[in-house]
Amino acid sequence: MNFPGPIDTEDLQGKLADLRAEHRDLDDAITALAEQPSLNLIQIQRMKKRKLSLKDQITRIENLLIPDIIA
Repeated sequence: MNFPGPIDTEDLQGKLADLRAEHRDLDDAITALAEQPSLNLIQIQRMKKRKLSLKDQITRIENLLIPDIIA
């Protein structure tokens, strides 16, 4: 995620909330799928990859929102 101009923290906060919600939803869906008797491992694997990608995006946005503090 590249931000060429000034960072709009309000937009980033909204995006961050959306990503966190999707991450939680995926976690719930993975748990539900894992409990089913007809286990679909490929679908679960894809969902876990998507979840990891979301976590990376969340971390990048959090790093943009937290100011660097020089001690």
